[in-house]
Amino acid sequence: MVQAIAGIEPDVTSQPVDDPIVRTVDLTKRFGSLTALNQIDLAIPRGAIGLLGPNGAGKTTLIRLLLGLAKPTSGSAEVLGFNAFTQGIEVRERVGYMPEAECLPSNATAADFVGHMAEMSGLPKTAARQRAADVLYLVGLDEERYRLIKGFSTGMKQRVKLAQAIVHDPTLVFLDEPTAGLDPPGRDTMLELVERIHTMMGMTVVLSSHILEDIERVCDYVVIINNGELALAQSIGGTPVEGAQLSVQIDGNAKQFIQRLEALGIDNARLRDRMTGHPEIMIRHPSDKAYDAVRDTAVELDVALVSMTGRTRSLEDLYLQAVGAEALDGDSYGGV
Repeated sequence: MVQAIAGIEPDVTSQPVDDPIVRTVDLTKRFGSLTALNQIDLAIPRGAIGLLGPNGAGKTTLIRLLLGLAKPTSGSAEVLGFNAFTQGIEVRERVGYMPEAECLPSNATAADFVGHMAEMSGLPKTAARQRAADVLYLVGLDEERYRLIKGFSTGMKQRVKLAQAIVHDPTLVFLDEPTAGLDPPGRDTMLELVERIHTMMGMTVVLSSHILEDIERVCDYVVIINNGELALAQSIGGTPVEGAQLSVQIDGNAKQFIQRLEALGIDNARLRDRMTGHPEIMIRHPSDKAYDAVRDTAVELDVALVSMTGRTRSLEDLYLQAVGAEALDGDSYGGV
């Protein structure tokens, strides 16, 4: 079970799901003495799904098991109604996969590689070439499709990986850390593409990431895994708790601002790494005193307040509930 945090055993929250696209029962995977996944009971709905957790939490292992690329130590898994371990071929005919690892043939063109992947999925050669051209246009590589992949930037390679994952028009697609290694503009482009293939092409997307902001932007349901355990599985568009936190954006030194707030007795403020735009300071469960402190600090430091708004309960709140505050100090938040 999930490890206790500060002496408190957290609840594992899992909402019931009608007609799940993925279902696992007691799914366990061990590598020698290491337990990568421990008795995962999971039902994933259709939609845009975030698979969230720190690096090394077990996300990639779960995806490989669901694709039938690895065998479990115990337990079962069904994907689109097929047994992932005895009907792996049937699963992979209907599912796309964008791996995190670099896997592209450097001396092939994007058109040849994506077309080959379409043929491997069962499309006739002519149809495969046309489908490859269509998806490369979709991901913004129409003009570069006849260039060798070895000359591509990291962002272009990530888009080739996305194209090969969707070229056979799958019902479900797994995207493993699709924004890895991307600069902010490239990250925005990738997330826009993920949104597009879900909303316009009707695919169920499982976006695996350790970045809360990516999941919050794209997904409407989240599965949180920590240390190989299922910590939470629920909608993130359901019934929010109003006033859970105060968002303050300033045009100035955020760390100095937070230090001044702490001096005024506001000890639940911290900087949210937005990567772009103005610094955003989050104050959890703000009181009237917090609003006064923000106003007074802005005046004292001569800092412009860009915005100050109450926010509903966020994915960050759910993550803190499921995993604990110390996880936010590592690489599981905001892209740090």
